[in-house]
Amino acid sequence: MQKTVHIIGAGISGLSAAMRLANAGYEVAVHEATQQAGGRCRSYFDAATNLTIDNGNHLLLSGNSHAVSYARSIGTEAGLVGPARAQFPFVDLSSGQRWQLDLGDSRFPLWVFDEARRVPDTSLRDYLALAPLVWAGTDALVGKTIPCQGTLYDRLVQPLLLAALNVDPPEGSAGLAGAIVRETLLAGGQACRPLIAREGLSSVLIEPAVKQLQDRGNSVRFGHELRAFTMSGDRVAHLEFGGEDRVTLADGDAVVLAVPPRAAAALLPGLKTPTKFRAIVNAHFRVDPPRGAAPILGVVGGLVEWLFAFPQRLSVTISNGDRLVDRPREELAQAIWNDVCKAAGVSGELPPWQIVRERRATFEATPEQNALRPGPATGQKNLFLAGDWTATGLPATIEGSVRSGDRAADLVLARR
Repeated sequence: MQKTVHIIGAGISGLSAAMRLANAGYEVAVHEATQQAGGRCRSYFDAATNLTIDNGNHLLLSGNSHAVSYARSIGTEAGLVGPARAQFPFVDLSSGQRWQLDLGDSRFPLWVFDEARRVPDTSLRDYLALAPLVWAGTDALVGKTIPCQGTLYDRLVQPLLLAALNVDPPEGSAGLAGAIVRETLLAGGQACRPLIAREGLSSVLIEPAVKQLQDRGNSVRFGHELRAFTMSGDRVAHLEFGGEDRVTLADGDAVVLAVPPRAAAALLPGLKTPTKFRAIVNAHFRVDPPRGAAPILGVVGGLVEWLFAFPQRLSVTISNGDRLVDRPREELAQAIWNDVCKAAGVSGELPPWQIVRERRATFEATPEQNALRPGPATGQKNLFLAGDWTATGLPATIEGSVRSGDRAADLVLARR
């Protein structure tokens, strides 16, 4: 009899687990509480701009091996596009200075030896000062591990770690920051080529997975919220969806719980999860990007941090955005647009716009909160956890989310 794995949650972590298990011959049943897949990684039609936009601007890198493999498994790797070389243009709005970080295409960080490819006004010694991050523990603070000041910090380290950790870098976990540095700056340009889903996150990372699962005879049910587990000894015996809607698990069946931490804790009393979260603010403007605009532009010295150029749209990401979640929308849109004009070299009145404020975008990547992240195994032998908030060794990123799904799936496979 074919074994069934029930995936609770159709976000990136749930879908990656589902695809891995389906490819291994399992029957998969995905149960999603909302009416759409993708979780915090999705696209939708926005009436204000008359465009399909993403709820957040997510940047992948060529070295994000799990995320790239996931896209390959659903046939959409070509939908992740970017420059042929790992180059990142930057602008400082306070001084007007522009430069380009060129990481090249090597497997090693040879770029730090070339003054023309480094951040302007930095020396090799500045980069060597980052070395303590590489072996730092997750209980250490970034601010106690490396100097959080100076030109290199202001122009590269702070923007990179702020985007990755979604907290002010000095208060972040040095171990998580070190994982980012090892997999990006230290891995050379071959691992750092930026990849963007220009046609939208849903069309590249979500909808093809759902379609492929369904085409192969697996079920994906929306509006199907798990209310409770019924346990029998050390395993899950039933999934309770409300009323008489109950699923009984056979001996070889398994469950991957891939829901946000608050929902997971409600379903599994006593489960330790992160309890503090930070916001991310995204802004979208309907305007044609200037000819030759970089797909992604790093911005320092202003409110905007990263500027993305899409067809008919310029989009902005601001991390650690709690200070902005209650600011009046029109006022915030105008302030961001003023920065966009300076950074992108555009002008004019505020175009059609949309502000998306994800209040609980990521867990707080501090040592305290990182210590609350559970591993994939639970007290039940047939129940496993997935999600970017679990102990992946990375901050809350798409790569971490896919890794968590892959890891949960691998534990299911190991039960064979």
